[in-house]
Amino acid sequence: MKINFTGKNVEVTEALKEVTEKKLSRLDKYFRGDVEGNVTFSVEKNRKIIEITINLPRTILRAEESSDDMYASIDKAIDVLERQMRKHKTKLQKRYNNGETIRFENIKPLVEEEEGPKIVRTKRFDMKPMDVEEAILQMELLRHNFFVFMNAESDDINVIYKRKDGNYGLIEPEY
Repeated sequence: MKINFTGKNVEVTEALKEVTEKKLSRLDKYFRGDVEGNVTFSVEKNRKIIEITINLPRTILRAEESSDDMYASIDKAIDVLERQMRKHKTKLQKRYNNGETIRFENIKPLVEEEEGPKIVRTKRFDMKPMDVEEAILQMELLRHNFFVFMNAESDDINVIYKRKDGNYGLIEPEY
């Protein structure tokens, strides 16, 4: 696994790198070939935060954990990633979907206006057809509060989101 380390308000020491690499090597059994991951260490007040993102084909695994000790945060994040990997592996074993992905390379970027908010980050990802339940699972794996996906039933782009009451909402296009 190829790991990129960054630090926000904290110096990334060799000891932190070595411990994180050693702990992440537990996940190597789930990967075929070389996988890229990003690890960000940060400190806010007395909280030590680690964010680990692993880019897999067709999916992204992400864990963000915080505690009073950076090493405890690393352990928690690795445990979360391992649970996500097992869950993802079982999902793939239960349902093999050979859908094609949608590419966004040919879409022109938005024209920036001089006044008002600006786009400061753009994310690109492979999109495969999936049902609503799989989209909810993927959203929970990423620990996000919304997820954009291509609905396998309608071939439309949909958004699933988590509501404040704990339920989910689905946004479908109307033509």
